[in-house]
Amino acid sequence: MSLAPFHTDHEDVGPSEPRALAARRELLERVHEFVLKHDLAVNGYNLAAICNALSGSSSKMAEAFATREMSGQPIDQRWLDSVMRLDPETGHRMAELEKLMDQLEYALMRFAQTARSAKNDTSEQRGAIHAQIAGMGVSDEQDRFEIAQVITASRAILARIESVEKAMARSEAETTHLRAHLAKARIEADVDHLTKLPNRRAFERRLASAAQRAQLEREPLCVAFCDVDHFKAVNDDHGHDAGDRVLVAIASLLSEHASHDCFIARQGGEEFVMLLFGFEADAAWRKLDGIRRAQARKRLLNRDTGQPFGKITFSAGLAEVQGIHDTRAALGRADAALYRAKRAGRDRVETYREEMERGAADGPPVATS
Repeated sequence: MSLAPFHTDHEDVGPSEPRALAARRELLERVHEFVLKHDLAVNGYNLAAICNALSGSSSKMAEAFATREMSGQPIDQRWLDSVMRLDPETGHRMAELEKLMDQLEYALMRFAQTARSAKNDTSEQRGAIHAQIAGMGVSDEQDRFEIAQVITASRAILARIESVEKAMARSEAETTHLRAHLAKARIEADVDHLTKLPNRRAFERRLASAAQRAQLEREPLCVAFCDVDHFKAVNDDHGHDAGDRVLVAIASLLSEHASHDCFIARQGGEEFVMLLFGFEADAAWRKLDGIRRAQARKRLLNRDTGQPFGKITFSAGLAEVQGIHDTRAALGRADAALYRAKRAGRDRVETYREEMERGAADGPPVATS
């Protein structure tokens, strides 16, 4: 199957099928064929990336797909996740979303302050009018009539003020409620609901802040990808529910090693990602390899069937982050190191070396699960 962007000059288009409709049909067929050929999950992220590449609407995605196919390396879910992660357009959209959420939260905060201030002002005005009414004196019939009119008008104003106060109180309560929900949604948006680890969205922000801190404090920073070995076989042999429990168990082990200088998140699927602050490459390798060995020693059991899962291991790729503008490139280098670990037999940690770029396409392609 060719990955060249499709075009609308269709020779088979008949009078009953407009050219634009035929083009859409062709694109859908190519996306369908691509998903099945590479055994990719059908979800919005995947379909958007594949459609952008095959239609040519994203030249960077199209180039990445074509280069991958020509190299003979597998186009799998993990690689597709990496491409989307490294796509600057995706990062830009996430930044825009973060900015909009910040603006919304600020607007809600300002509205709550305004509502509170208005309620306080009306309360003070109501008290002042009550005091004026109480202090009015009556000297003759004309004064009594005029004062009665003033009192009637004042009471009407008081009623309106009390109504406004109640509306302001409701608005303040609703705004507080909305802000609480927004804060909860932002927290939940940063958590992977299966493993309870931070998710890719949270990791992207932590990586940016860690790179900035590392540069300011002149401290080393490393990033690593960890990918469960032969995970597809776990799902095939034991079912997806059991596979989910395996991921939860591995996430629990990784969490035991998380600390202020080691941030761990679920990247997606069977892949986890790690930031190691203050670690040179060799020290980071020793820490990560210690986690790998701890996992390899465990023996997991399928509680539904009583059957053992066997030895569940992961492979990892590690790279140093060279500065605040090197984060995406560092992710790419860690990705290349992970592929090297897979090709070298799995259940191992590889650190990125420059020679990996020269030998990236060497050897036959392997499945990366």
